[in-house]
Amino acid sequence: MVGGAIGVRALWPRTAMAAEPHALDARHTRIDRIGLQLYTVRRAMATDLEGTIAAVARAGVTELEFAGYYNKDAAWWKALLKQHGLTAPATHEALPATDDGWGAVFDRANAMGHRYVIVPSVNNEYRGSRANWQRLAERLNTGATRAKAAGLSFAYHNHDYEFTPVDGTTGYEILTTQTDPAVMKLELDLYWAVKAGHDPLAIIARWPGRVVACHVKDAGPPPERVMMDVGAGTIDFKSILTKGRASGLAHWFIEHDNPTDPLASVKASAAALKAL
Repeated sequence: MVGGAIGVRALWPRTAMAAEPHALDARHTRIDRIGLQLYTVRRAMATDLEGTIAAVARAGVTELEFAGYYNKDAAWWKALLKQHGLTAPATHEALPATDDGWGAVFDRANAMGHRYVIVPSVNNEYRGSRANWQRLAERLNTGATRAKAAGLSFAYHNHDYEFTPVDGTTGYEILTTQTDPAVMKLELDLYWAVKAGHDPLAIIARWPGRVVACHVKDAGPPPERVMMDVGAGTIDFKSILTKGRASGLAHWFIEHDNPTDPLASVKASAAALKAL
């Protein structure tokens, strides 16, 4: 179970740094690239798309993880990102209804210049029993294999429900042990792991080289573990990001699921990360 500050006591294996463009040397503790999951500012984007992206860049964000494209094509987005000096290494894409749907997903990702396609969540069809989680593992394996063939990397993003005990195991255990680690990577949502009672460093240590991205959002004290802006809660982001980078962590994206003021939330979280 998780105590106050998260992720400072785990023993760390010696692992090689992943061959990731722009990955930071683990000896450097300063966090000089700031990512943002655009779901955080979805309401602001719905009313002022270009203004919101400009404000995000002014807050110090340098790379984006997409969660929808607001009826704009890749050329439009690439021009806007270039204008503000932003990159877009990753995107969230829902699991398609059938595996035949992966082609369109990967075509869109390649057109945008993304490197990672990440499944952000699944519905009850793939939860609640060992059999359901095993079916999801099979689908993720297929998606990951096809992503590799399309020149992309593939990952799964957790919430807390993956850690719920089921039939003597958990969904997360099934998804990590019954998928191919060479192609099916992990985006570790630090908040939801902590909310579920787990130490993110222990997860990263168990799967060296597999956790390629993470979501950074803070958690208040137990038992409620209220979601908070980075730096306002209990999670030890400096230890997690510093040690995570030694094990292949390449991207860290600010996120807050339901901020009162989305742009103020991004600004506060970005400032906290830059101060690490």
